[in-house]
Amino acid sequence: MDFAKLLKPDAVKVLTSASSKKRLLHDIGELAFQAYGLDASAVIEALQTRESLGPTGVGHGVALPHARLEGLDAVLGAFVLLDKPIDFNAVDRQPVDIAFALFAPENAGVEHLKALALVSRTLRNPSVCTKLRANSDPATLYTILTEAQASQAA
Repeated sequence: MDFAKLLKPDAVKVLTSASSKKRLLHDIGELAFQAYGLDASAVIEALQTRESLGPTGVGHGVALPHARLEGLDAVLGAFVLLDKPIDFNAVDRQPVDIAFALFAPENAGVEHLKALALVSRTLRNPSVCTKLRANSDPATLYTILTEAQASQAA
């Protein structure tokens, strides 16, 4: 599993409009539609359903919203950097400004878990998050994410 297969460059966005968790999930749904042609309403509903089971704010300003969707044949990702942190009910009660969403096939078992582990491991690295927060160009953000994985593998 690697970021280049998981995340398309056009699935990376900087948001200036997200003012709430609900708005962020809506924006992620729209990004999934724009980047992958996924049904935005289905994505939003699946993410909200997953959030109702327990928040996916993992701490240190990072959220990993994820959901299983009908009709997918691979795990896909979307990365969002927020210009202003929002409340996400994170485990450490800190606001979130980095969100990496994962969309998995309904029967994705181990591939979904591998993708979640990869993203979680990468975004637990404080230097990666510092670099992400210091940039507002989507192409640069994509490069930071893909290079972070390459340097971790080395």
